[in-house]
Amino acid sequence: MEKKPRVALLEHVASLPDPRIARHRWHKLSDILVIAVCAVLCGAESYPAIEDCGQEREEGVRQFLEWPEGIPSHDTCKRVLRLLDPVEFQTCLLRWRQAVAEVTAGEGVAIDDKALRRSFAKGTRKRALPMVSAWASENGVVLGQRKVDTKSHEITAIPKLLDLLVLKGGIVTIEAMGCQRTSAETIIEQGADYVLALKGNQATLEQAVARFFLLGPEAEAHRTQSDSYEQTERGHGREETRRAWISADLAAELEAGAWPGLQSIGLVEAIRTVGSKTCVEQRFSLSSLPPNAEQFARAVRKHWGVENQLHWSLAVTFREDQSRLRTGHGAENFAVLRHMALNLLRQEPSTKSLPRKRLACALNPDYLLQVLLGEQL
Repeated sequence: MEKKPRVALLEHVASLPDPRIARHRWHKLSDILVIAVCAVLCGAESYPAIEDCGQEREEGVRQFLEWPEGIPSHDTCKRVLRLLDPVEFQTCLLRWRQAVAEVTAGEGVAIDDKALRRSFAKGTRKRALPMVSAWASENGVVLGQRKVDTKSHEITAIPKLLDLLVLKGGIVTIEAMGCQRTSAETIIEQGADYVLALKGNQATLEQAVARFFLLGPEAEAHRTQSDSYEQTERGHGREETRRAWISADLAAELEAGAWPGLQSIGLVEAIRTVGSKTCVEQRFSLSSLPPNAEQFARAVRKHWGVENQLHWSLAVTFREDQSRLRTGHGAENFAVLRHMALNLLRQEPSTKSLPRKRLACALNPDYLLQVLLGEQL
């Protein structure tokens, strides 16, 4: 008998608890979920499209799936994805990523939020589903995600997501919404470092760092004594100069606050010129890193990769913002499927273009199998 190809993703989803009643389980849960990932790789955005992809790719997927009752209907796919516990499914995604790619020393892990914009329902006053995601900048993959509870906000969801991740040796960057002592403590306990942005939600601390670097009578001397780094980039009619300063001379407000692991405060100033127009943007941060301005500037710069490489890709390439799935756990679980598909596409090296890779998956069964099996980084 010919040996079936090993699919690491299949091995991980096989451990998920099945939410269906036993007598109604005509199709294996793992088979349904893997064909759903294949369908999203090929461009599927709905439950009927998952069935259509299964019908078109039945011969190819039988190399590693069983399908004792044939291809499941779109109603079966819909029922499963609406019932499946999204926390269990997200944990499965985490285990899979940790099995094939751990966070490396010094790698940036960006934590950011994004709402599934069209998952709202006016009739029931259900708001668009907000999600918090962890993005590994070096590998360009999603490490995990967490739904923000209906009656809560990102501040409570971020520590829960951090608890699930393996972060040892990484540098976690979080926007101002997550600049909380609980997040800093969780990151330090995991053996990682952090760079936390300061804005209005920590007004006292932001003002203290601003006085240190910019507004106080000794601000110029502080910048001179701090470790600094400068980089200029030109292209597409734009010139941008980024300057970074980082200091271990903590302000009194920070010393009294006793932030876990805090070693330094930092400022990044971006001067952007497009044509005759120039704008200046300044960002203040708390960090557990030692005062190394180049490392600090690189960590802040990499954080914005989550916008271009994750959020933009989901919104444009995967049309996530157009999805109207909102019943049961469908929207949340479909978001996990998109993250799985994005991870698989990112690590296939033939081209950087995600749309071209998705088109190739839809047109070429062999390429689809290559993407699905190419899990070892």
